[in-house]
Amino acid sequence: MFRNKKAILSITCFCITTLLSAKRPNILYLYVDDLGWGSIGPNGQYERKAKGLPYVLTPNLDRLAEEGINFTRGYGCTVCSPARSSQQTGFHQGYTFADRNDPDNAKKAIRSKDVTMGDALSKAGYATGYWGKWGYGGSKDMQSPTIDNVQTLPTSHGYKFVVAELHHVRAHTFFQPTLWNAPSTGRKPGLMELKPNSAEQYGNKAYPNYPAFQSHPKYPSPAYCDDVYAFACLDFVRAQAKEYNRSGKPFFGLFAAQIPHAPFNEVQKLPNWDYDYKDKSFFNDLSPQSKQWCAMVTRIDAHFGNILQALEDPNNDGDKSDSVAGNTLVVFQSDNGGPNGSNREQLDANGGLQGSKGSIFEGGIRVPTIMRWPRVITPGSKLKKGTDTDFVLDCSDLLPTFCELAETAVPVGLSGVSIAPILTGEGQQRDRKFLIHEAGNSVSIIQGKYKFIRSRITQKSVDSNSKKKNRKKHTGPMLFDLDVDPAEENNLVRNYPQLVKKLNSLLTAERVDEPAGFANTYHYWKKKNKDGLLHTAANWTEYIYENDGIIYMKESGVPMLHWTAKIKKGNSVIARKKTEFLSLELDGSLTLKSGSEVVARNELRISSGGQLKLEGALVESTRWVDNEAGGTLQGYGTLHSSLYNQGTMILSMDTPLVVHGPVHLSGKLEIMQTQETKGKLRFSVLKGAAIAGGFDNSELLIGGTPYGIKYSESEVYLVAK
Repeated sequence: MFRNKKAILSITCFCITTLLSAKRPNILYLYVDDLGWGSIGPNGQYERKAKGLPYVLTPNLDRLAEEGINFTRGYGCTVCSPARSSQQTGFHQGYTFADRNDPDNAKKAIRSKDVTMGDALSKAGYATGYWGKWGYGGSKDMQSPTIDNVQTLPTSHGYKFVVAELHHVRAHTFFQPTLWNAPSTGRKPGLMELKPNSAEQYGNKAYPNYPAFQSHPKYPSPAYCDDVYAFACLDFVRAQAKEYNRSGKPFFGLFAAQIPHAPFNEVQKLPNWDYDYKDKSFFNDLSPQSKQWCAMVTRIDAHFGNILQALEDPNNDGDKSDSVAGNTLVVFQSDNGGPNGSNREQLDANGGLQGSKGSIFEGGIRVPTIMRWPRVITPGSKLKKGTDTDFVLDCSDLLPTFCELAETAVPVGLSGVSIAPILTGEGQQRDRKFLIHEAGNSVSIIQGKYKFIRSRITQKSVDSNSKKKNRKKHTGPMLFDLDVDPAEENNLVRNYPQLVKKLNSLLTAERVDEPAGFANTYHYWKKKNKDGLLHTAANWTEYIYENDGIIYMKESGVPMLHWTAKIKKGNSVIARKKTEFLSLELDGSLTLKSGSEVVARNELRISSGGQLKLEGALVESTRWVDNEAGGTLQGYGTLHSSLYNQGTMILSMDTPLVVHGPVHLSGKLEIMQTQETKGKLRFSVLKGAAIAGGFDNSELLIGGTPYGIKYSESEVYLVAK
């Protein structure tokens, strides 16, 4: 009888654990290389087909959009390396070290202190995998490549199961003789090993023969690498879906295909390479390059279809009762716009947008973006199943989105903003005020419907690797209304001088004019410090980015606007003058004395156990002050930012805290204990541009008198009962 009770308890605990885990979705990220915005059905190919024009076949991506959401204003970067860096780290090009394609792959970073998607989700308990073009850490030698920078490898950033290419030049063929794999022999953490690029192990009935036709006697060796990536991803999804059903452990997989990057003609070496277009009369009228491009795109679409099928039937037995598709968020995206070429003209691959890969115009940076999550995205959800949305989404938004969905901490001070609230319909969607892009000698800012473009201020930062033919020459700044002019043909710069001035100021402040190699740097408060003052250089750690004895970045001194800084637990710090950061995280205590100012451009975060005390001081951020659960915001002064409060606020009855931005309240309100009511019946304790939400407590006892907590649109005040 006792054993039966134990069994029941065990089953009950397992069920509870599984139900709790089920709240966190699996995440499957399908990523392609150089696919133009107009290359999928809902972005123009449906219309071409209806008009009898040549079109590219993407049935699985089109179905994904029908079952999910098509983001018509999704953005990547202009070329490969910055796109992957922004995607992985959540920073735009102004703050990423790899802000352009650099031939010296050894120094290209995702650095050791950068937190990637793999880092965050692995720490959150997800199984992690990466297949395809990573582009960092290895040499370009085709026959005997080497690991040149361990700290930037996918295995150094949370990805356990990997089949990848580590140099973008090696990815300029689909027939590399070898690919980098992990776990390595002996399963040594962080290490990778070269294995032959072969599809031989996939030539059995366990794997679909379409679209690779890997069982065909003329299938080549080395293999077409995207076929190998796809099969490795398929293995991972099948195995981890089974594990998810068994234990509730979620998974995150990122398949970064090389398709449809050049070279295009290599696809013709494959058996049945044009199989999907045999019955399409228009196919023979296309140029060779357009035919090859169509075949490549449809090939990777079919691989995606096989992987999506594995979500529905993990054990591949035809019975979908084990499906995990319902609680799997699938994201599809391209890294940048499509390049010049006949496919751009004959298939309208960029959807009529001006420019192409490498350009600052929409054709270079706007990319096809789809999300499907059947459990959440439904006909009745905020973002409705099967619809288009013009909600602006950048690749750097995905890291914080995935973190929030995985219920793990979002790295502090990112450029990206989580869209989890708008996806789930729960919580407060935070505003991303603008997007930043760089392309060669051009930079841009997008704010709402307006896009401002100008040349870099310094010529030192010109990207010599960008193809000049892909960059439209212009003699002055440009302003476009993307709502009415997505093709960027009508320059409004003379019509709105004040708007241009404002956008240019924001753009310049985002560090787009810095030379190559500039990035945010990471600094920590020293336990043993000189005087306890925030602005004193000696109180902060030095940041060094080095590899193989070469120092690429070295930063020390007083805090600066590109610092990602943290005051750890147990430290008490005082601010007496203006001090600036990109972001500042408080695990310890920071007191701002009267007349002092702290600027945290992207974010000031008060973490659990942290404390911010204002004594008539000023905090400024272009985004927000975030007081998390367990944190404390105390005192009076001014915040030039939004305020998100989940922790405790200890406010003054004599002088209210003034917030020049929206205020989002939860958590607890307290009053500074040294103060007395002096017989007053009403006290204003907090003023904001707009007040939303409310504290968890509804009243306070002050001097023996109960006071109710009341709210107006712009004020929180106390009224004696």
